[in-house]
Amino acid sequence: MTPEALSRYIKTGVVALVAIILLVWFWPLRTVPTGSRGVITVGGAIKGIEGEGFTLIAPWQKLSVFNIRAEQADVTKAEGATADTQPVTTSLTVRYSIAPDKVAEVFEKYSHDGNLDSYIITATLETFKAVTARYTAPDLIAKRQLVSNDISAALKAKVSLYGAQIINIDMTGFSFSPSYMAAINEKVTQEQLKLGAENKLLTVQAEQKQKVAIAEAEANALKAQSDGQAYANVKLAKAQAESLDVQGQAIARNPSVLQLRSIEVQMAQAGRWNGVLPVNVYGSAPIPFMNLGAK
Repeated sequence: MTPEALSRYIKTGVVALVAIILLVWFWPLRTVPTGSRGVITVGGAIKGIEGEGFTLIAPWQKLSVFNIRAEQADVTKAEGATADTQPVTTSLTVRYSIAPDKVAEVFEKYSHDGNLDSYIITATLETFKAVTARYTAPDLIAKRQLVSNDISAALKAKVSLYGAQIINIDMTGFSFSPSYMAAINEKVTQEQLKLGAENKLLTVQAEQKQKVAIAEAEANALKAQSDGQAYANVKLAKAQAESLDVQGQAIARNPSVLQLRSIEVQMAQAGRWNGVLPVNVYGSAPIPFMNLGAK
């Protein structure tokens, strides 16, 4: 190859390389990824916000990709104090995202890529302190869901100033000082002992009531039996009295009835006599019937 031909090849290669560089540099087509917004600036000033997909960019413009997908800020050992001056700590995980209509404001004031972790963490720490100061230590434990709702509402209002929106908040359990935890455990133990004693007392009272009920039932049964027997005796005496009255009236109307009763009595005595005469007979004693059939 002659020197002239080699020179031409070199010039052609350099021209092609420069053309490719210029084409890439000035190529107007750009891409905005899913879950992002494209911030177009000229000399640092925002000129527009582009959605996802392809967009045409002039050579004098710059495209910055701004994330609006969910981000996560971890807050470890958030510290606060309760209304009864008990120190309390917890850990929180805050998921947030940039509101699509606030992209230009956030890009201009806070972040060029949509990451607001430092602002979210600061806002969470301040919110935790403010909310826990409204509750006593026992209420923080007993009203955990209410406390969580208060933290979420206050944090949403606070981060909205930065153009962010809260997706959800995960919070671990509250931790108190060792001395306070020991006091809580002691209180729980005493409450359990008290509850056990109350249950035992209720059991004893129930047993006593049962015994009283059984005794009352037995007494009522005996009274009913006694009343029934007395009633029966009254009825029997009344019947006997009525019988004697009837007999007396019969005798009064017919004196022969009395003689008939006397004969019946003598016949009954004769039926019971063994046939032996008494050895001693008194003057007024009646003489038994003679056994005329004896030989």
